[in-house]
Amino acid sequence: MIEFIYPHAHLVAGVDEVGRGPLVGAVVTAAVILDPTKPVIGLADSKKLSEKRRNALYDEIIEKALAWSLGRAEPEEIDRLNILHATMLAMQRAVAGLAITPEYVLIDGNRCPALPMPSLAVVKGDSRVAEISAASILAKVTRDREMATLDLNFPQYGFAQHKGYPTAFHLEKLAKHGATEHHRRSFAPVKRALGLAS
Repeated sequence: MIEFIYPHAHLVAGVDEVGRGPLVGAVVTAAVILDPTKPVIGLADSKKLSEKRRNALYDEIIEKALAWSLGRAEPEEIDRLNILHATMLAMQRAVAGLAITPEYVLIDGNRCPALPMPSLAVVKGDSRVAEISAASILAKVTRDREMATLDLNFPQYGFAQHKGYPTAFHLEKLAKHGATEHHRRSFAPVKRALGLAS
C-alpha cells in the first residue's frame, strides 16, 4: 500500500462506501480508526481481495481497531435524496456512530460529507490509506452478506451472485418478476421494469 501523507492527527478515521451502483438494497458505509499498535497486515481495496481474504480481514479489523462503525441509507432514502446525497448521509452516520471521536477523517473519493471535524477526500483512497481500506472491507463484507440474505428471500433474482448490480441476468429477472420492495425505484432499469410489470 502506498503511504498517503495527511495532516498529522492521532485519531484518524477512514470512511468508504459500497453499493452506489446496485439497483437493490442500501448503500453501506463504514468508518474505522485503526490502532497503530495492532497493525492489520494485507489491507487493500476490498474489490481487489478474494471473498475469503476479505472475510478474514473483516474479523481482524473488528478485533483490532480502536473504533469502527457502520452507516447506511436505505432504498427509500436513496430514492428520496438521490444516490450521492444518500451516500453522504450514510457516511455521516458511520462517523457519528464511532465510539471514539476522530480528530481527522479521510474519505474515499472526491468529496466529503459535512462533518463536525476536519476531513479530506482522497481519490483512490481505498488503495492508498490503510484506514479507508479497512472501511471498504467492512462495508463490502456487510453489504455482500445482506445480499446473500436477500437472496434467500428472493431466490429468483440471483442477488447472492450479482450483489444487486445491473447485470444482464438481474435485468432479465427484473423484467420478468418486477421489482421487490428492496429495489431502488428512482434507478432507470427499475423504473423500466415497473413499467413492464404494471
